[in-house]
Amino acid sequence: MLRACAKSLAVLMMAFVLTASGVSQEQPPREAPPDNVQGSWTIYSKNINTGATVKKFVHINQDGQQLTGNFRGPDQAGRITGHVNGHHIEFSTETRTVLTFRGQIDGNHMSGLYGIHGRHAEWRAVRVN
Repeated sequence: MLRACAKSLAVLMMAFVLTASGVSQEQPPREAPPDNVQGSWTIYSKNINTGATVKKFVHINQDGQQLTGNFRGPDQAGRITGHVNGHHIEFSTETRTVLTFRGQIDGNHMSGLYGIHGRHAEWRAVRVN
């Protein structure tokens, strides 16, 4: 009887040590791959000052989570850099007046807020190819 209790206690202690040390049969959930945003997009953004809709264009190159590409708006053009994390996108223009776009990806559509000089407005985009 004493031997059986000692054996049970040893098994319980081993289970506790394994649990406390993080050793487990379960694998952590795998991180979802980033959404594919490669391609040309038309952006419809609200003008921060007037609220009017302004059309802009961006071509995005994607390497995993990293983004590069080109931006063209009515008043400026330049390169972009950014990243994708799951369904979230963030990219900034390398232009005279830097614009930072943050939003959610839904297939061939994106939407969110963009910022300029600490002010923000809505934007949405549609993939054209």
